[in-house]
Amino acid sequence: MKGVLLSLSFLSSLAVGVSATEELKIDTTLPVECERKTQNGDKINVHYRGTLLANGQQFDASYDRGTPFSFKLGGGQVIKGWDQGLLDMCIGEKRTLTVPPSLGYGQRSVGPIPAGSTLVFETELMGIEGVPKPESIVSKSTATEEAKETGAKVGEKIASVASAAAEVVKTAIADTDDVQEHNEL
Repeated sequence: MKGVLLSLSFLSSLAVGVSATEELKIDTTLPVECERKTQNGDKINVHYRGTLLANGQQFDASYDRGTPFSFKLGGGQVIKGWDQGLLDMCIGEKRTLTVPPSLGYGQRSVGPIPAGSTLVFETELMGIEGVPKPESIVSKSTATEEAKETGAKVGEKIASVASAAAEVVKTAIADTDDVQEHNEL
């Protein structure tokens, strides 16, 4: 009985491990601020570089062709990992998608991609058809860094003013403590 329980425990831990690795992983490598993000039904233009997680070997890249790949998001024209992983993206944003086989090509080989492969895509949203490109791309990390720098400068200015005010108060107190009484007629 103990052996059966251990076997069931082992199998359940394997099942949990499989489901955990079967999730799409989305890492935003260049976050961008925008008013309009990608939605299902949008025709989008994406630059990408695809590699195999197992060995890092590149199997395809739109960058090498110099032309972004265009498709209708959520229309089943690409692997499920792309339809899910490129949603809610701003023009200019970059993401790395780690796509498990269940959201990629599954257990079939496709060109240089072996069956059962986990795929890694570096992606960059170049455009959304019908949505004007912003005049400039404002990355959230740049905005955050600028806010930190501004905050640091304001903090330095406040510290400087506070230090000067403390000196004035110190001098005023010293002047009032040192006052000698004048005993005049």
